[in-house]
Amino acid sequence: MAATNEFLGTGRRKTSVARVRLASGTGKITINNRPLENYFPLESLRMIALQPLTTTESTSKYDVRVNVRGGGPVGQAGAVRHGIARALIVCDAALRPALKADGLLTRDSRMKERKKYGQPGARKRFQFSKR
Repeated sequence: MAATNEFLGTGRRKTSVARVRLASGTGKITINNRPLENYFPLESLRMIALQPLTTTESTSKYDVRVNVRGGGPVGQAGAVRHGIARALIVCDAALRPALKADGLLTRDSRMKERKKYGQPGARKRFQFSKR
């Protein structure tokens, strides 16, 4: 299968990475070879993932194929959202102002802070005792 007019976008959030392929079509959305409704059973996660398409009113214009790895459901939904937004810009640069106004192009860089040595967690300290 040759990629004729596919637009690619990579989205990231926390430890999730989504590779998005956008092709002109009827609005079929597949994530990891599963339909959107199966992969994201919660309506809130589906809304997060499809936010760029609803913002640009192009839900039924494109077929979306996503490969997503790492993290949990919320992080993956955020990564899919970021990837779709980036792919839409590659497809049509005129959509950039609308996506940027909604903050869909900003990579959410918040990650879990690493545990430090001499402590039980990232910030928490062991109980202090004078004697």
